[in-house]
Amino acid sequence: MSTVAGVDFGTLSVRVSIFDSEKGRIGSATADYPLLRKREDPDHATQRHDDHMSALTQAMRAALTAAGVDGAGIAALALDTTGSTIVPLGEGLRPLDDYYVWCDHRAKSEAAEITTKANASALPAIEWCGGIYSSEWGWAKLLHWLRQNPTARERMVTAVEHCDMVAGILCGVTDANDLPRSICAMGHKWMWNDSLGGMPPEEFLTAVDPLLAGVRAKIGGRYATSDKIAGHLSAEWAGKLGLRAGIPIPVGAFDAHWDAIGAGVREGDVVNVVGTSTCIMAISREPVLIPGVCGVVPGSIHPGFAGIEAGLSACGDIFDAIAKRAGQPLAELSRSVEGYRAGQTGLLRISWDNGDRTVLVNPNLGGVTLGWNLVHTAADELFASIEGTAFHTRIILERMAEHGTPIHRVINGGGIPQKNHTLNRVYANVLNKPVLVPESEVTSLGSAIFAFLAAGAFQNVEEAQDRLCPKYRVFTPDAAEAAVCETLYQHYRKLYFALGQPDAVAVAIGDVLPALRHIAAR
Repeated sequence: MSTVAGVDFGTLSVRVSIFDSEKGRIGSATADYPLLRKREDPDHATQRHDDHMSALTQAMRAALTAAGVDGAGIAALALDTTGSTIVPLGEGLRPLDDYYVWCDHRAKSEAAEITTKANASALPAIEWCGGIYSSEWGWAKLLHWLRQNPTARERMVTAVEHCDMVAGILCGVTDANDLPRSICAMGHKWMWNDSLGGMPPEEFLTAVDPLLAGVRAKIGGRYATSDKIAGHLSAEWAGKLGLRAGIPIPVGAFDAHWDAIGAGVREGDVVNVVGTSTCIMAISREPVLIPGVCGVVPGSIHPGFAGIEAGLSACGDIFDAIAKRAGQPLAELSRSVEGYRAGQTGLLRISWDNGDRTVLVNPNLGGVTLGWNLVHTAADELFASIEGTAFHTRIILERMAEHGTPIHRVINGGGIPQKNHTLNRVYANVLNKPVLVPESEVTSLGSAIFAFLAAGAFQNVEEAQDRLCPKYRVFTPDAAEAAVCETLYQHYRKLYFALGQPDAVAVAIGDVLPALRHIAAR
């Protein structure tokens, strides 16, 4: 029997869970930290290093208390974070600035420049991230920071993903060459590809901007999958966290990727990690490139498979924004739509409120709602938004299937499906497939599984999943509702590509608004 700690750094809080290899989760705690936004710049999203580390300390000690265990008995610690959340580091690997959080979109022009240059030069790496580089990813954010902070460039020793920085800090790493580098993070967000020689060539990066000269050489370290050890907990951080020094810490990864592991992902599954945004995860024995899908990386989710990542740039935060504008608690507003039927609102909502991550990969898009009348309510918009995120998810799943990623099971993971059964019902009807929802929360379970592997408690991921992953509740599609959703989806799909692509061929869309009214009237 082993006891480990699984840590999950989310957008607004860190969760620490204590797991027993026989009993499962025996205690957990969370601690919040602020997301720093600017009203005058909706693309700005940063966080402070000190806020994160103090929250980790607080949550760890509270989790140990909740579990009723002595920290000296914890056999391993593993952690995941949001991504791409990047930090420029100076001497001693100390942060030079606040984190560029995953949802910071200030690097839109930098991402466009990278995409243009990569396609013009036929850079092979661009094909592995769907043909378009995103403003949410590492090179774009780092270039934006370099342009905004020219005097700090000489002090930058390296730049790092949050998951790698935290692992390095906890292990007492002070030399950039010793940093653990997550293949999950670097493969999905930095165009790192082992088969292509690692990072994009120096000549490509300097062609994008001479400010990137020499930076490639600074992004060194030990690149590895999460079944490898990043290091061992330092005495300093063992004292702060209330744990035993020297316990192993595996190489970290992104929260959604490990949530997929915690949700029980197997080949043929897709896991929708539905939270503030939605990450759509799958694994495949063979890496297959998928246009517009933001990453295919061997070893990124499961060490033995190619990981496939796609997603929506906004989901739960759209629901939250609707509730805030209405001046109602989201839980209350959500209850008011529990009896809604497909298409009854007469609204069709395209969920581009924070741009499009997949398959158009366009951060300049904005949310669109069609079909308004004078008596529509916030509840109507909320239900249409749930339908819209489901339609967008179907766009992505169809693209994946078209390019050789079979989908036999759909699993809705993340926090929202645990609480919002309306969302699961809508997704089942829109996808016209059964939707499986873990019976209990899986946040930080993926971290725990990799901690157990580091501690030697299980031989492989599948053995740990069989022991620890919860069973599923199943939401099956309703035939009549699914038929309405099919009609709505065809209108959604037409509008998605007609409105979302600047060079789209003109498409007749004059039938959409009358159709919405007709469906609602029925």
